[in-house]
Amino acid sequence: MAKAAKHEEHGTAHANAMDYAEHERTYAGFLWLTKWSVIFLAALLIAMAVGFFAGGGLVGGTLLLIVLCAIAFFVF
Repeated sequence: MAKAAKHEEHGTAHANAMDYAEHERTYAGFLWLTKWSVIFLAALLIAMAVGFFAGGGLVGGTLLLIVLCAIAFFVF
């Protein structure tokens, strides 16, 4: 019986003590990581297509990946 009361008090205190600033910071970090992951993967697919199918080779694909990531950094 004492455990149930302790759990109930703890749950109530925990619900009232939420750190909304930390939640917002964590969510902003998640959005940032998601955005840059999508940008990098799209640039990687484009660079691989150029390297494999357009005759760019390993060096051309790698350079294109670096250029696309740099452009995305300044645009987004």
